[in-house]
Amino acid sequence: MSVNISKVEVISFENEKITFDHFKGDVLLIVNVASKCGFTKQYKALQNLQDKYKSRGFRVLGFPCNDFGNQEPGELKEIKEFCSISYGANFQLFQKVHAKGKTTEPFTTLNQVNPAGEVEWNFEKFLISRDGEAIARFKSSVEPESIEIQKAIEDLLN
Repeated sequence: MSVNISKVEVISFENEKITFDHFKGDVLLIVNVASKCGFTKQYKALQNLQDKYKSRGFRVLGFPCNDFGNQEPGELKEIKEFCSISYGANFQLFQKVHAKGKTTEPFTTLNQVNPAGEVEWNFEKFLISRDGEAIARFKSSVEPESIEIQKAIEDLLN
């Protein structure tokens, strides 16, 4: 199923409502993040990806999520500070969301991306084209700097 997130509304880190139209023209990697997870080290790799491709119109967007094993219990300010100090990550973070159960955006919409279903764990990744189409979905175990993800990003940037 083709999923376009352009009109999906989310809440920014600063607590403002925005739609993904705000990012039109950029390739996005949307990730549900957590600070106390076995995959937390992916923060550094996500930042590396953004640094590598930012000049070509690529952005990582992180959505803190406490749905899996209570692995993101902190407040937003703590989360942002932890990411920056521990991993040098300064990509854009948003308000906390729910990726399973009673989901909140963007995951209510993104969970329709093939293979459709709820996010299974922290650090699941969704690749979004410049026009808001959800192109690919990568499980938590797929490293951000994997050949698979980088090739998919490069295909969208070219």
